[in-house]
Amino acid sequence: MTASAQALDALSRAVRAADAKGAEDLVALDVSGPLPFADVFLLATGNSERNVVAIADAVEEALGRAGRREGHDAGRWVLLDFGDLVVHVFHREERMYYGLERLWADCPAVPLEPLLAAKG
Repeated sequence: MTASAQALDALSRAVRAADAKGAEDLVALDVSGPLPFADVFLLATGNSERNVVAIADAVEEALGRAGRREGHDAGRWVLLDFGDLVVHVFHREERMYYGLERLWADCPAVPLEPLLAAKG
């Protein structure tokens, strides 16, 4: 399977919002094959708790709709669930510890360069 056009549109807006807030190590994975509930995971890293929260807030604002949100208060790993797009914003240590890239290594990466190039 392949990620839906709706998921890729949401991904594009989320990537640009996260990048504008200084997110690092942006990675998008097409999880539409193994998962029935999501098409794309976006992983992003913030360099402090405050930055993690700012990135998550910017993504929520960019998507213009309320998704399910977990971990916002702690600012170490914020999960934003928009249905077809799930955004994980990590503090660096949590990203390394949980290693979602390793867990989903069989899923193809979605190229982000064209999305970032289109921002401006």
